[in-house]
Amino acid sequence: MNRSLTIKLGVIALLILSLLIPLLMIDGMIDERQNLRDGVLDEIARSSSFSQQLNGPLIVVPYRKQVRVWKTREKDGARYLETAEQAGQLLFLPEHFELDGKVQTELRARGIYQARLFHADNRISGRFSIPERYGVTKDFADYQFERPFLTLGISDIRGIENALKLQVNQQTVDFAPGTQVGWLGEGVHAPLPMLDPQRQMDLAFGFDLRLQGTGQLQVLPVGKTSKVHLAANWPHPSFIGNYLPATREITDQGFSADWQTSFFSTNLEEALGQCQLSDGCAEFKSRSFGVSFIEPVDQYLKSDRAIKYALLFIALTFAGFFLFEVLKRLAVHPIQYALVGAALALFYLLLLSLSEHLGFALAYLLSASACVLLIGFYVCHVLRSVRHGLGFSASLAALYGLLYGLLSAEDYALLMGSLLLFGLLGMFMVLTRKLDWYGVGFKPGKPLAFDIGEVQ
Repeated sequence: MNRSLTIKLGVIALLILSLLIPLLMIDGMIDERQNLRDGVLDEIARSSSFSQQLNGPLIVVPYRKQVRVWKTREKDGARYLETAEQAGQLLFLPEHFELDGKVQTELRARGIYQARLFHADNRISGRFSIPERYGVTKDFADYQFERPFLTLGISDIRGIENALKLQVNQQTVDFAPGTQVGWLGEGVHAPLPMLDPQRQMDLAFGFDLRLQGTGQLQVLPVGKTSKVHLAANWPHPSFIGNYLPATREITDQGFSADWQTSFFSTNLEEALGQCQLSDGCAEFKSRSFGVSFIEPVDQYLKSDRAIKYALLFIALTFAGFFLFEVLKRLAVHPIQYALVGAALALFYLLLLSLSEHLGFALAYLLSASACVLLIGFYVCHVLRSVRHGLGFSASLAALYGLLYGLLSAEDYALLMGSLLLFGLLGMFMVLTRKLDWYGVGFKPGKPLAFDIGEVQ
């Protein structure tokens, strides 16, 4: 191979590697700005309310039980029976649980950063079936039952926006703070009328809950049969948790989703039984589902995606210069390669800084236009031809357009990127198919070892 060609390719490769330094610095800046944004969003949530999860409602029946335990006297070591009192709680899940939620989202800003909050108007209703003798089949006479109450776990009670009132069997009862159940965490409870343990009773309940949160809204399907309906004005829902919606509809104006579960799929009765043995009760709370109100692809993720294509962009631009050198018998100095590469690298810094203020789409348009105009103006003089410079600029603008399509695609980015690379490689091979690489030189005006007209 021509020695000058080998040296030129080596210099180009070294320039590409050198440009990795500013690109890595910009990539680190993207991570830094994203972490700063996440910190601000956490502060906004801390001053309002975090993600929300509803655990319940449950009916709790406190009790005291007389138990007989063996004790040993210290004096003579004799064993004897002593009666002691043991406190506990009986827990009951609803036979039927239903939640109908209508959600509105809004933006809260702090500086240049914005957090998306939601306000959920929920109607929660259902029915409890309390068994005869509270399901106690052994030593019932040893139990003393206290006043039962309905409890609801709410992961961040600061988000409650209305006065809660429980309607139960034609009666209205005010809720009080606290769940009165340690492992359930934060929440509210409402005292119930004393029940007759000697007979089975059905309790129909309902209440309205207006809840504010940030990020996610999740529901625990506590009923033997559970139905949940959520509708919101957010067009980019991410459905999360252990169960996907049975039906859903997503439009530009928002979404609507319905879930339906039963004890056969959730096995919550068994999980609830384990809650008495541990304080955290993570197994019970983990069987939830819901929706996340987040941007599917924000400006930092798109900027991070874009910079992953930076090396490809620089290589393709340098390849374009190289083609002009070998096909048009022009000499491009390595300094000119470096200046164009620096302009391509600064595109990502412009994109990052502008997207924080103008939104990603407009920032991308302005940054790409600035780089195309600057490089186009410079290339017109480097190639000594306005026509060639405009053609090079048009190709660069097309590449920026293709990159934007890659960044906007959530599911097809890999496919589109693979097809783009394959197409560009094919075009390069077609243009150089008759080129005699051993005879390539870089002196202007020097004849090449093929007919240029055949590849144009």
